[in-house]
Amino acid sequence: MKRQDDYENRRQHLKDLTDEQLYERFWSLTEQIVKPLVDLSYTHTSPAIERSVLLRMGFSSLEAKPIVDYGTKWNLLGKGIGNVVLTYGKLKNKDYLEAGKELASGIGWDLIVENMKGGDK
Repeated sequence: MKRQDDYENRRQHLKDLTDEQLYERFWSLTEQIVKPLVDLSYTHTSPAIERSVLLRMGFSSLEAKPIVDYGTKWNLLGKGIGNVVLTYGKLKNKDYLEAGKELASGIGWDLIVENMKGGDK
């Protein structure tokens, strides 16, 4: 049985593209495919996901839980709790681990809420 190959027909719109044009087309199509996933990640998170991010940043579970709890209380989960910690560290000119420990103990939330609620950071 002979295979009916339509490769030559399917590649007609690509055959005259340079390597650079093919490269750009590939990444453009990739961005289109991934965009819905990225958009979804901005609006759909959970305390478990945010704790997981903090654990991967080097916080202990005993530190991550209160940070996420405060972030939930202040409605900041959608900003990304890792981002919250990094932003607070920059605002206070501290290492992010030290900044996170302050946030875990309840210190600094007024500053971070004021800074992050003002716009998309």
